[in-house]
Amino acid sequence: MLEIEINGLELFAYHGVLPEERRLGQRFLLDLCLTPSEEGCVESDCIEDAVDYAEVVERVAEAFTSRPYALLEAVSARVADTVLESFPVEKVRIRVQKPEPPIARTLDGVGVVVERRRLIADG
Repeated sequence: MLEIEINGLELFAYHGVLPEERRLGQRFLLDLCLTPSEEGCVESDCIEDAVDYAEVVERVAEAFTSRPYALLEAVSARVADTVLESFPVEKVRIRVQKPEPPIARTLDGVGVVVERRRLIADG
Protein backbone atom coordinates (compact mmCIF):
# COMPACT_ATOMS: atom_id res chain seq x y z
CA MET A 1 0.00 0.00 0.00
CA LEU A 2 1.20 3.49 -0.87
CA GLU A 3 0.36 6.55 1.21
CA ILE A 4 1.18 10.18 0.55
CA GLU A 5 1.71 12.48 3.51
CA ILE A 6 1.53 16.25 3.47
CA ASN A 7 2.39 17.61 6.91
CA GLY A 8 2.39 21.00 8.58
CA LEU A 9 0.47 22.94 5.96
CA GLU A 10 -0.04 26.33 7.62
CA LEU A 11 -3.08 28.34 6.56
CA PHE A 12 -4.68 31.52 7.83
CA ALA A 13 -8.49 31.53 7.91
CA TYR A 14 -11.52 32.93 9.69
CA HIS A 15 -13.00 29.80 11.28
CA GLY A 16 -14.36 29.66 14.80
CA VAL A 17 -17.41 29.93 16.99
CA LEU A 18 -16.46 33.23 18.61
CA PRO A 19 -17.06 36.49 16.72
CA GLU A 20 -13.43 37.52 17.34
CA GLU A 21 -12.15 34.38 15.60
CA ARG A 22 -14.29 35.07 12.56
CA ARG A 23 -13.34 38.75 12.49
CA LEU A 24 -9.59 38.54 13.20
CA GLY A 25 -8.80 35.12 11.78
CA GLN A 26 -6.07 32.79 12.99
CA ARG A 27 -3.45 30.23 12.02
CA PHE A 28 -4.33 26.57 11.39
CA LEU A 29 -2.09 23.55 10.78
CA LEU A 30 -3.14 20.71 8.49
CA ASP A 31 -1.75 17.21 8.03
CA LEU A 32 -3.05 14.98 5.24
CA CYS A 33 -2.60 11.32 4.43
CA LEU A 34 -3.80 10.15 1.00
CA THR A 35 -4.08 6.63 -0.34
CA PRO A 36 -3.84 6.78 -4.15
CA SER A 37 -6.27 4.73 -6.24
CA GLU A 38 -3.40 3.33 -8.27
CA GLU A 39 0.32 2.92 -7.76
CA GLY A 40 1.41 3.19 -11.40
CA CYS A 41 3.87 5.93 -10.52
CA VAL A 42 5.96 3.44 -8.56
CA GLU A 43 6.87 1.64 -11.78
CA SER A 44 6.76 4.53 -14.24
CA ASP A 45 8.40 7.21 -12.07
CA CYS A 46 6.22 9.78 -13.93
CA ILE A 47 4.26 12.61 -12.37
CA GLU A 48 1.45 11.92 -14.86
CA ASP A 49 0.85 8.61 -13.03
CA ALA A 50 0.98 10.17 -9.57
CA VAL A 51 -1.02 12.47 -7.34
CA ASP A 52 0.66 15.86 -7.63
CA TYR A 53 1.38 17.11 -4.09
CA ALA A 54 1.51 20.75 -5.18
CA GLU A 55 -1.94 20.50 -6.76
CA VAL A 56 -3.32 18.85 -3.62
CA VAL A 57 -1.91 21.64 -1.44
CA GLU A 58 -3.46 24.33 -3.65
CA ARG A 59 -6.91 22.66 -3.71
CA VAL A 60 -6.82 22.10 0.05
CA ALA A 61 -5.85 25.73 0.69
CA GLU A 62 -8.63 26.93 -1.62
CA ALA A 63 -11.27 24.74 0.05
CA PHE A 64 -10.08 25.61 3.56
CA THR A 65 -10.05 29.38 3.05
CA SER A 66 -13.02 29.80 0.67
CA ARG A 67 -15.48 30.70 3.43
CA PRO A 68 -15.63 30.86 7.22
CA TYR A 69 -16.87 27.86 9.21
CA ALA A 70 -17.89 27.80 12.86
CA LEU A 71 -16.58 24.28 13.49
CA LEU A 72 -13.30 22.58 12.66
CA GLU A 73 -15.32 19.42 12.06
CA ALA A 74 -17.25 21.06 9.21
CA VAL A 75 -14.28 22.64 7.43
CA SER A 76 -12.21 19.45 7.84
CA ALA A 77 -14.97 17.34 6.26
CA ARG A 78 -15.28 19.83 3.39
CA VAL A 79 -11.55 19.65 2.70
CA ALA A 80 -11.57 15.83 2.81
CA ASP A 81 -14.53 15.71 0.40
CA THR A 82 -12.77 18.14 -1.95
CA VAL A 83 -9.68 15.93 -2.08
CA LEU A 84 -11.80 12.85 -2.89
CA GLU A 85 -13.68 14.77 -5.61
CA SER A 86 -10.54 16.25 -7.16
CA PHE A 87 -7.90 13.50 -7.11
CA PRO A 88 -7.61 9.76 -7.82
CA VAL A 89 -7.43 8.69 -4.19
CA GLU A 90 -9.26 5.92 -2.35
CA LYS A 91 -8.90 7.43 1.10
CA VAL A 92 -8.01 10.75 2.67
CA ARG A 93 -7.33 11.47 6.33
CA ILE A 94 -7.01 15.08 7.43
CA ARG A 95 -5.98 16.48 10.77
CA VAL A 96 -6.71 20.16 11.41
CA GLN A 97 -5.22 21.88 14.43
CA LYS A 98 -5.96 25.25 15.94
CA PRO A 99 -2.65 25.93 17.72
CA GLU A 100 -3.86 28.99 19.64
CA PRO A 101 -7.49 28.37 20.57
CA PRO A 102 -9.33 30.91 22.72
CA ILE A 103 -9.30 28.65 25.80
CA ALA A 104 -8.16 29.95 29.17
CA ARG A 105 -5.86 27.00 29.87
CA THR A 106 -2.36 26.06 28.81
CA LEU A 107 -2.41 23.59 25.92
CA ASP A 108 -0.64 22.93 22.64
CA GLY A 109 -3.81 23.33 20.62
CA VAL A 110 -7.06 21.64 19.69
CA GLY A 111 -7.93 19.75 16.55
CA VAL A 112 -10.03 17.23 14.73
CA VAL A 113 -9.35 14.30 12.43
CA VAL A 114 -11.65 13.38 9.54
CA GLU A 115 -11.29 10.36 7.31
CA ARG A 116 -13.20 9.79 4.09
CA ARG A 117 -13.18 6.85 1.69
CA ARG A 118 -14.32 6.71 -1.90
CA LEU A 119 -17.60 4.84 -2.23
CA ILE A 120 -17.35 1.76 -4.40
CA ALA A 121 -20.32 1.46 -6.74
CA ASP A 122 -22.00 -1.93 -6.83
CA GLY A 123 -21.55 -3.39 -10.25
